[in-house]
Amino acid sequence: MSKTSLDALPAEGGLGNEPLLAVDDLHVEFVTRAGVVRAVNGVSYSLNAGETLAVLGESGSGKSVTAQAIMGILETPPARIPKGEVRFRGTDLLKLSEDARTQVRGQRIAMIFQDALSALNPVFTVGWQISEMFRVHRGMSKRDAMKKAVELMDRVRIPAAKQRVNDYPHQFSGGMRQRIMIAMSIALDPEVLIADEPTTALDVTVQAQVMELLAELQRESNMGMILITHDLGVVADVADKIAVMYAGRIVENAPVHDIYKAPAHPYTKGLLESIPRVDLKGQDLYAIKGLPPNLLDMPTGCAFHPRCPYRQDNCVTDNPPLYEISGRRNSACHYWREVLDGDQG
Repeated sequence: MSKTSLDALPAEGGLGNEPLLAVDDLHVEFVTRAGVVRAVNGVSYSLNAGETLAVLGESGSGKSVTAQAIMGILETPPARIPKGEVRFRGTDLLKLSEDARTQVRGQRIAMIFQDALSALNPVFTVGWQISEMFRVHRGMSKRDAMKKAVELMDRVRIPAAKQRVNDYPHQFSGGMRQRIMIAMSIALDPEVLIADEPTTALDVTVQAQVMELLAELQRESNMGMILITHDLGVVADVADKIAVMYAGRIVENAPVHDIYKAPAHPYTKGLLESIPRVDLKGQDLYAIKGLPPNLLDMPTGCAFHPRCPYRQDNCVTDNPPLYEISGRRNSACHYWREVLDGDQG
């Protein structure tokens, strides 16, 4: 479906049984002097209103690149999208004109970036940066836009918002800067919020506060949320379903409790076993052996086979499809049954 203007997007509800957001067979490549880096290789997932999808994986797995493709903020070149769709309420965003895409970005789909200090402009006050959303997208006066900025700072529970609205980013703690980023992202009441590592570099107490704040804002507006992280411990209480990425593709997806109860891919199993546990105090923390593959020189067969304890001969030669385990669960592992049963032969 090709649309050229924001007006063509449905205001409410999807089309038929279409989810709020659907990524379908998305491929993203980067053309470099060293060769073509295939950062995303056929990623598909969906998100409904009021639902939280956690996208997990190590650095370099393609999580953030997929999010940037959804937002339309990839730098092209060197990036290119040779294949795939990103459907928002049934409309493929990749086929929108740039003007229409700009109107979707921030208003209908918003993103929280992982490094709040780098994402905020150090030479403008936080109030100016938040109010800019209203001045640019809503045509508000500076005075009215600043009032809205104070309201948003109150909403994300920044103390003394009226007095601090004219402070600069460096005058806030890491947790407070992250709250300012959240305020900017929800300013225009988006229907989809992408949170890219929203708790990076924050201590455990502040992490919990930020995650609770996001959950509270989601309940208020029924927005769909994509939570990108490498930390399984962060998503246990907030996600509805999980998509695990490795080397640019989804290797397992399932409802959150199914994955925690019994993972069906060796990589997911390794991530779970890497979580620190109180009952294992004093023991060595498990770590997945080896390193993620070089995307310029991918291994044959399953990309995870050089690090996999379940590896068999066919894993080296045959790239596994995404096997259907149930109607709501898939695993890209030839031996998912053995992983699921905990049998390592």
